[in-house]
Amino acid sequence: MMQRFSASIWQEDGWYVAQCHEVDIASQGRTREEALTNLREAIQLHFTPPVATIPHDVASIEVDLHAA
Repeated sequence: MMQRFSASIWQEDGWYVAQCHEVDIASQGRTREEALTNLREAIQLHFTPPVATIPHDVASIEVDLHAA
């Protein structure tokens, strides 16, 4: 099944960095195309079973942004 994702691409220290907007995944490459190819592979691996067998501990936190 094909699914569309969007990515930001920028150049940093001679490398191209590609970061997926929908999933917290990023990759890099020597060219823009290589960075996008590597990002596609990373996203595919992210969604490939088996999934983690140990669930992450997720906590909800509150932050007072005006108390600094």
